[in-house]
Amino acid sequence: MNNNNGTNSVNYPLAMNNNSLSIAVRVFRISFTMVILLSFSINLLMLTAPLYMLQVYDRVLSSRSFDTLYFLTLMAGFAFFTLALLEVVRNIIVIRIGNWIEERLGGEIYTFGVMQSLNRGASPSIQGLRDFTTVRGFLTGPALFPILDVPWTPIFIGIIFLLHPMLGWLSLGGAILLLFLAFLNEYLNQPKFEKAGECSRAAMLQAESAVRNSDSVEAMGMMPGLVNRWRRSRADETDFQSQAMLNGGVIRAIVRFVRLGLQIALLGLGCFLVISSELTAGAMIAGAILLGRALAPIDQSITSWRTSIAARGAYSRLKMLYSSMPLRGSGMPLPSPRGDISVENLSYGLPGQSSLILKGISFSLPAGTCLGLIGPTAAGKSTLARLLVGTLNPIQGCVRLDGMDISKWEPDDRGRHVGYLPQDVELFDASVRENIARMEEGAPEQVVAAARTAFVHELIMRLPHGYDTVIGERGAILSGGQQQRIALGRALYGAPKLVVLDEPAANLDQEGELALVSTLKGLKKRGVTTVVIAHRPNLLRDVDYVLVLRNGTVTMFGPRDDVLSKFAKPHEVRPVRSAES
Repeated sequence: MNNNNGTNSVNYPLAMNNNSLSIAVRVFRISFTMVILLSFSINLLMLTAPLYMLQVYDRVLSSRSFDTLYFLTLMAGFAFFTLALLEVVRNIIVIRIGNWIEERLGGEIYTFGVMQSLNRGASPSIQGLRDFTTVRGFLTGPALFPILDVPWTPIFIGIIFLLHPMLGWLSLGGAILLLFLAFLNEYLNQPKFEKAGECSRAAMLQAESAVRNSDSVEAMGMMPGLVNRWRRSRADETDFQSQAMLNGGVIRAIVRFVRLGLQIALLGLGCFLVISSELTAGAMIAGAILLGRALAPIDQSITSWRTSIAARGAYSRLKMLYSSMPLRGSGMPLPSPRGDISVENLSYGLPGQSSLILKGISFSLPAGTCLGLIGPTAAGKSTLARLLVGTLNPIQGCVRLDGMDISKWEPDDRGRHVGYLPQDVELFDASVRENIARMEEGAPEQVVAAARTAFVHELIMRLPHGYDTVIGERGAILSGGQQQRIALGRALYGAPKLVVLDEPAANLDQEGELALVSTLKGLKKRGVTTVVIAHRPNLLRDVDYVLVLRNGTVTMFGPRDDVLSKFAKPHEVRPVRSAES
């Protein structure tokens, strides 16, 4: 991972690759050594209580020495104070490690979640962020500490053996029984919790999809059917979860019974040994305290087993995500292109599908020209548009911008030279200025220049707070046409050399369409290479070339008048909005 300037932020990393998770894990293990050492010291200080009781019962009570009692009490108090201090330090270190993990990986996983949605073979989801939160919560939460304390169980039992072998064998047998119950708990419940997690993620995806399409859901009465599907997914989750929780509850009850029974048995056996003069009373009390401390981590681990299973599954999914994460942010910035486009034998298909959406597309555009892309529904126009701006990777061929394969151009650098207006426009919950400036602060003069180029400056000035108007989630306060026109301004921000507009007039009224026509003329005068997907004749009037796409292949390509004279007369080109996804 890069950290060139020291500000490689959690919000948008400069570089990432599939090794960054492994690197972070290695650094985490090194840092976590301090936590292990602190846990060693804490557990060592846990011996204070049994040693204190041993000395009080065997020395102070027999000698009746107040000085010895004061001295022992003072030492025990200092040891407990040190123990508390070390626990605070351990918590601080763990929290800082969690923050470091958040800073190091959080932005990468956020970015990858966005990148993953570019692949139409996968459902858009923020599951990676949920998994990351689960892992981070486990590493910085209370469920981790019992695991660090478990290695001390044999040490405490070994000390009990020193007090008396019979007490040691009783403690060892109890510990083995609890460990068996812990492994039984994992064996019975881990598959059920994993299946419950899969059902939960499926139900969450269904809910997210319904929220994104709330207008259609409400308008067409789809809510009952969606709720029923969601309930079925939740019912499966509940079934698996209930079975696991029932099994876990029974095992936890048995563990609690065994643990309490062992403590009573050890006290009873210790009392018998004291009466038999084979053990002192102090050793009996010390043994009971040591046994409780030895078995506590096993008991707590079983209680928090569900958290451990969830964290382990989340970490496995994160490793799978990172294994497919492309290198990002490491390429050398390239100079601003002129805008020459060359499409060479381009083919694209969805992952896992045998049929291709685009087949052997080839054409070229000189810099500064305008291409009109037309064709029937599902011809592959929007897919070609996404390939032109580099958000999809072809399975064959390439798109070159000034000779550079645009899909291999570093995205953050390429984005400065490319403007894109997708078919489905969505703005962010931020100000108009930030949306136009592509979610950065944006120099005012550049923001206004982009708005003027898109002929949307006057529209923005009529908003309640002008460029500082916060538009709400998904542009809630704006109409569809206003959103499309502001999104056009965003596409033109920074004076890009290549602009691709996917049905830019779909939501526009007559005024908006006239403004769009003026924008296209302005882009042509400025020498910007423009590709516009449209069916309305006004938008095709000033294009230089027309490409007709049908069933994923180019049926016609050439100068506008030549193609339209063969394809259809200009006034016969009907304003039909493509439903292509």
